[in-house]
Amino acid sequence: MYVLNTWYVAAWSHEVDRKPVKRVICEQPLVLFRTQDGTPVALADRCAHRAFPLSEGRTIDDSIECGYHGFTYGEDGMCTKVPAQSTIPERAKVRKYPLVEKDGWIWAWMGDADLADPADVPDTHWMTDPEWATVTHSFHFKCRAGLIHDNLLDLTHESFLHKTTVGDDYIYEHGITVEVEGSVVSVERLMPSVEAPPLYADTMDARGLFDRFHCTEFFVPNLHVLHSGITGEGKPRAEGYLIKVLNGITPIDEHNSWYYYAFSRNFALDDAQATEDLRVGLETVLREDADALEAQEIGMQSRPAGEFDVLIAQDGGVAKARRILSTLIKREQAAAAADRPVAGARA
Repeated sequence: MYVLNTWYVAAWSHEVDRKPVKRVICEQPLVLFRTQDGTPVALADRCAHRAFPLSEGRTIDDSIECGYHGFTYGEDGMCTKVPAQSTIPERAKVRKYPLVEKDGWIWAWMGDADLADPADVPDTHWMTDPEWATVTHSFHFKCRAGLIHDNLLDLTHESFLHKTTVGDDYIYEHGITVEVEGSVVSVERLMPSVEAPPLYADTMDARGLFDRFHCTEFFVPNLHVLHSGITGEGKPRAEGYLIKVLNGITPIDEHNSWYYYAFSRNFALDDAQATEDLRVGLETVLREDADALEAQEIGMQSRPAGEFDVLIAQDGGVAKARRILSTLIKREQAAAAADRPVAGARA
């Protein structure tokens, strides 16, 4: 089950142009394209005629033409042309999805369009702020979105999975503080007087002891913003090497997810070598995560009924986020049931 009344990252801005692009979000197939003035559009990727994917067609002016029998749909999803006849059937239309383009991402609203508020798209301004330099990646993770959320809320795995890049034993040796505000879960960890991890030490040329910190903000259910960095011992965070990691997690289906990743930094902004080192190093981190979570997904599918995760203190954020996610899903299900006609009742 998924939370539908929320914004999910559907694509990077640069991925969507005049040529139709296919995406599947929460098991719903979408086709994305741009109109002549550059406005992004998302429609259901299924022609009303015989369900042929519109993503296999082409754009004409501000419309998209089905590649099977030529049914043509405007940016509002209404059919405007049926080549085989002059009349257009009343039911010849496809669903239009609300979109917001912001900071290099295109966000799609998968639920009730009347509830879509662009103001609810989380803040990701660091990706386009000239005071920050950004490295990006995209991955198809062969696992359910929940496993990625757990992974980002419990960073003790860095000590074991990412030893050559961002990990160190001292991570799991320090506890966390968990706070909840509405549907936002924050998990903070302070690691005083430690060495910088290998990837940071190399790109920042950071030697000696520092205060390191992680603070993951999970905007349930779509985005994790990791506020991270290292500072001089006892120094204010504003004076340190600061990092904002944006993790857009978009469910494809029950066992697959899109992972949109941006790593923004406030140091070495014009250092091309540092950017390349981070690009390569962070790709290593993400591939390690992808491999681990795919293996975990296989384990989850083969786990006997009635066997559940054994959570520990470091999973405080995981537990709270799971409860919020479950509540949001149940609330949507209850609202949908309330609008559904009672079986056997007269309309």
